[in-house]
Amino acid sequence: MEKVERLISIIMILLKKDVVSTKQFAQLFNVSKRTILRDMETLSLSNIPIYSVNGVHGGYGIMDEYKFDKRLLSSSDLENILTALGGLEQILISEEVELTIKKIESMVSSLSPKGSIQLSFYDWGGRSEIRQALKTCQEAIAKRRFISFDYLDKNGTNTNRIVEPYQLHFSEASWYLKGFCLQRMRYRTFKLSRIDHLTMDEKTFSPRDDLLEQEREASYHPELVAVRALISPSVKDHFIERYGRKSIENYSSEFFLATITVPQNSIGFQFLASFGTNLKIVEPKTYVEDFRNYLKKMMENYF
Repeated sequence: MEKVERLISIIMILLKKDVVSTKQFAQLFNVSKRTILRDMETLSLSNIPIYSVNGVHGGYGIMDEYKFDKRLLSSSDLENILTALGGLEQILISEEVELTIKKIESMVSSLSPKGSIQLSFYDWGGRSEIRQALKTCQEAIAKRRFISFDYLDKNGTNTNRIVEPYQLHFSEASWYLKGFCLQRMRYRTFKLSRIDHLTMDEKTFSPRDDLLEQEREASYHPELVAVRALISPSVKDHFIERYGRKSIENYSSEFFLATITVPQNSIGFQFLASFGTNLKIVEPKTYVEDFRNYLKKMMENYF
């Protein structure tokens, strides 16, 4: 951790705590007590009103008047940050996120009530398998280094790619990498679970200037079609979460009528088929026919 980051962290901790010992700070930041003493001198010279307390329970604190006037975050703010980071930790599986959580936890009073919100993501077994890929991509993005990998696209075609990595993107239940592909000479988005034999090159690259083009080309925007479907009450909540209450209207004692948009491809078919007998598409007729053909092909696997 850089000195500036450590100084900011010390201020944040002292804003939430009465007195913190030199030993506690040294253990938290994994530095020597002498380093902490120098940090305190630096803060004092910067007009931060820090005072010291001698004795067994001694340490350092910040004047109460300063806490009242200059407090950066309240306990509620910090608890909200912990809630968000706690959810992120389950997805990202990052040692850095874990360390950040520990730092913020040290700023929150032990007497504070536990947060009223809890985030929980399903612990897919495969998520841990892409941990190394995430780390490699993060490092390559930070160091501006090329990466190469084998990529299996949705059509089953396997190709080798060399990419300038720019951003990791998490959407619903999957991680994606956005970057410039040297084979296609265009910006592309790659699903991490389709990537194999990922390696980071020693060679570096200079970031391209056309960021707007990057966002436009690397983002996947499938053609959408408006669909009307009868849905049973047991799946109504799924449509409310994804499309909102305005997308649903009363139809009969057994069904609701949902008006939604779905991709005009197999992804849309897979989504609708996941509801089984709790959904029946009624319009448009052309989509009904395409969906019927999709189901017929699925059934052919069982005959």
